[in-house]
Formats: sequence, structure tokens, C-alpha cells
Amino acid sequence: MTRRKHGIAAIALGGVVALVAAGCGGGSSTSTASGTAGAAASKPGGTLYYLTKRPAEHLDPQRTYIGRDISNEARMVYRTLTSYPVAAGAAGTKLIADLATDTGTAANGGKTWKFTLKSGLKWQDGSPITCADVKYGVSRTFATSVITGGPNYAIQFLNIPTNAKGNSVYQGPYATDPTGQAAYDKAVNCTGNTITFNLSKPVGDFNYTVTMSAFAPYKASLDKGDKSNFSVFSDGPYELQGTWTQGQGGTFVRNPNWSASTDTIRKAFPDKIVFTEGLTDEVIAQRLISDQGNDKFAVTDRAVPPAMTPTVKANPAMATRSENVLSPFVDYVLPNFKKMTNPLVRQALAVATDRNGYVAAMGGTDANTPATSIIAASVLGYKAYSAFNAPPAGDPVKSKALLTQAGVKIPYPITYTYSGGTPTTEKSAAALKAGWDAGGFNTTLNELSATYYDVIQNPANASKYDVVWGSWGADWPSASTDIPPLFDSRVNLTAASNGQDYGYYQDPAINKAIDAAYATTDITKQASMWGDIDEAIQKQGGYVPLSQRKFFLIWGSGVTGFIDNPATDNYPDLGSVGVNPAAK
Repeated sequence: MTRRKHGIAAIALGGVVALVAAGCGGGSSTSTASGTAGAAASKPGGTLYYLTKRPAEHLDPQRTYIGRDISNEARMVYRTLTSYPVAAGAAGTKLIADLATDTGTAANGGKTWKFTLKSGLKWQDGSPITCADVKYGVSRTFATSVITGGPNYAIQFLNIPTNAKGNSVYQGPYATDPTGQAAYDKAVNCTGNTITFNLSKPVGDFNYTVTMSAFAPYKASLDKGDKSNFSVFSDGPYELQGTWTQGQGGTFVRNPNWSASTDTIRKAFPDKIVFTEGLTDEVIAQRLISDQGNDKFAVTDRAVPPAMTPTVKANPAMATRSENVLSPFVDYVLPNFKKMTNPLVRQALAVATDRNGYVAAMGGTDANTPATSIIAASVLGYKAYSAFNAPPAGDPVKSKALLTQAGVKIPYPITYTYSGGTPTTEKSAAALKAGWDAGGFNTTLNELSATYYDVIQNPANASKYDVVWGSWGADWPSASTDIPPLFDSRVNLTAASNGQDYGYYQDPAINKAIDAAYATTDITKQASMWGDIDEAIQKQGGYVPLSQRKFFLIWGSGVTGFIDNPATDNYPDLGSVGVNPAAK
């Protein structure tokens, strides 16, 4: 269930338009003791335990692009120019200053943005955080052959020329290229503690963009490129104790050089936060239900497995430490355009997809709802349509007819690669296979149960799958954080990575439409354009939507301050939670 990106429920675009999207702010709760009261009950001290299954693929701020990890790192170790408060519901979505003195100043019609750093900011070794550190951190995104996996907003937005292939002439700080470096220095420059970003287009909500850890500062003297993937050099309230072991976890302790006087956001209640990776969802749920020993002080990002949901609902003791909220994430599948080149075959795949079966396998309405778009319904730019008028259960007869029209061998062989490792994900893959096979395909399942995105993003693996699973949530409720990051080939496809374009989709006409949407300053009109682009991509068979997820989360009885904060994707907000030692 490794989910990417943030889902923020309220933003201001262009400085004048306020947009509220209640869906990403959380759905109805089956049972909840959260809200704001718990946060007030938290007190400093104690150890918090974080239980999870999926290993973190990156702890490098410029490479982190998984919702859980973005949220956790932002609260513990990586600060950004702007951020979001520790608060429940809509209050948690208000943009506020973090490293910067304010939320930024726009000029030149939204093509120039300036931020001034606060005084007294320090790294974990006590050295000052400088404007040059922020500039260097942003520069690392451009080293796409080394710093893979992260967001591409800097490449999209900064006013840096492109080459004949549409790629930036600046290749990051590891390349020796005076021309490229000069272009970057012109786009991003420092005057004292003030950093200026010169953009290639008006971006009215660029101050939301810099909440991403890809825009976090990075100390150049400590940069070892790819070897820095699990190194943590903190400017937040915690620092990594020793080393992080992928698949096992690590421990974070207080950063003695962090000061609440320069950071009014993070509450940092626990003295220590211990992460344990590699547990099954069933083991995590059972441990939290049993509520013994250190598990009383544990939280998790993993939803309760569907088979265990009735047990939680029927247990009165769980009423104050469980909840079921709508997440911002949409699950989908992508055909591999390097292999599935016939548009009629891609259309047949979409028509044969049994979304009802997928929803049921994932746990039914407690776990998700059917989706018709990769854009969540709460996001500005969502357009209600049916690309091929296929029913939610799929249409195998029509699918077979399309394959016949395509002139391909039936059954048509495909390999489906997905993020697995749990009974639920295995059932969901089986449900998709059943629908596709009924529609004239012969599906081989390829389950990845350890790491996932770093595998499917590697072009060396492109020949190993015909269809691939993905999950996405907008960084804020504008489809500008759905469509371009996923389908703009110019900022995704390189020799070292496919970025977030896991299906290797590329269409110059769509790229041109993306540029036109960005150039439209009327927010309502721009939203309509995103919806039209989405429909065009889906009608090309660019992707097939599956469902929008819900999070049925539980936590230990000794955990305090558990809130629903859309800014942390409704994962446990480590800026709010604490522990109550009296629960022992």
C-alpha cells in the first residue's frame, strides 16, 4: 500500500481563490476518539512505536515521494520553507511559514517567488542553515540519473532552458557543466537569507509546492549522491540514532540543536520514536488490538485487514482508538506503452477491468469506493465521465470483441506487476486477473512484496510487465498535481528512471495541452482543462482507475493526540501524537 503524495483539503490558488475539498479531509468515522482534544492531552516524554510493513525506499528528502514517508520525515527531520500546522480537519490545511519568515512573496505575475529564512536556524550539528543550503537541496532534483524517485516540480517550474529532447539543460550539482550551472543560478539565487525562484510560467500556488521535501535544504558537504539514500541530517526536532536498516527500521531521538523558538509547528512530544518495518498487516492489527506492553504506545500507517475489521467493530474497547476515514489516494493500473502499443488492446483492458471485484477484494466499502478517474472527486479538475461506457463489473464480451478487432491472438498474454505481500493485495490482483481473463486476456501475476516503486521506476525492468499498479493522491486539491506529475513525459522519462510515468506514456499533444492549462490563470477554466486532458488520456488507454481508498486505522491505548490531519494524508501525525506512561 505504498501511497504517494499528499492530499490537502483546502488551498488558495493565485492568491485570490480559496478552494475547499471536503473529501480529502476525511470521511465519516466508524468510531473515533480523535479530533483536537487528544492533542491537548499529549505531554513531552516517553517512547512512541511505529509499526509498519512496507520498508521506506528513501530517507533522502529529494527522493522521498511516498505519502507516509513525506509526512513522517516532515514532522521529524526535514523542514521546508512553508508547511502545514498540527491540527485536525480543515485547520490542518492552512499554509504557514516554516523555515521562512512568511509564506512567500509573489511578483512578476506569479513567475517570481521570494522567501526569507528565519534567523537562528540550525542543523543537527549546530551549524547554521543557509540560503545556499536550500538552493543546493533544490538543485539535486535535476540530477535525474542519481536522485531518482522524487517529485519533479522544480524541473517543471523553474525557468531553465530545455534541450532538443525537452529535458533541462541543467543536470544537477554532480555534473560539470558551466552553461547548465549558470542557467540554474539565474533561476534560483540567494541574496543574504532571501532565496528567489524565477519560474518559466505563472504558478500562483508555488508556495504550496515548496512544502515538499524536494525543496528542503541539503548540506552540500554531506552529499554522497545515491549513497546518501538512507542518511539523515536533520533540521527538525529529531535525529536518527545510529543507522537506518532497510526492512527493519531505526530509532529517532531528540535533536539537541532544534529549537521550538524557530519551529512553532512541531510539538515533538515523544523523547524517542522507534520504527519497526517488515511486519505483516495481520500481526500489526493483532498486536494493537491485544494492546500489550510497548504496543500500548504504538501507531501504524497500515489499515486493518478486511478479515479483521468485524473484530475491531465489535470490540467496545476499540471505539476510542480506531477510525475509518477517506484517504486522498486513488488506485489505478497502467498499460506499459513500450509493450501494449495497440490502442484497441488497451481499450479492451479497460473495458474488461472489474472495479467492483477489486473494491470487494480490497475490503469492500470499509476500505474503498470505486473510482472513475485518477483525479479524486474532491480535487479541482475532477470530471465525471466514463471513458468507454463499461460497467463497474467490466464487460468481457465487449473486451473480446475489441481484441478481435485488434487482430491479436486470443487469449492475449499479459503480465501484471503489483505491490503485494498481503492476502488483501493478492485477492485484489486475483479479482483483476479474473476480469481480464474473462475478457480475452491470459494474465500472469507478478507480485512484488519487498520494495516496489524503485523496481517499477527502473527502465531496466520495463520489459518485465504489460500492466502495472499505482496509487496517487494530489499534493493539494488541483489536478495540476495529478496530471503533469504522472503523464508529462518531458519531466518523467529519462535513461535512469520513468519518474512517476510508470507506463511510459508520452504524447506531444498532451504535453502541449498541459502547457496550455498551466498558462491559464483563470482557475475555473484551468480546472476544466485538466478534466479534459484526463479524459483524453483515459480514452487513449493511458490508465484504468480502480478505487479511492479509505484508512481503517487503530492505535494503542497509551497513544495521545491522534488527530485526522489531511496534511499528513490522515496517517498518524507525528507532530501531534504523544504517549501516556500511565497506560502501562
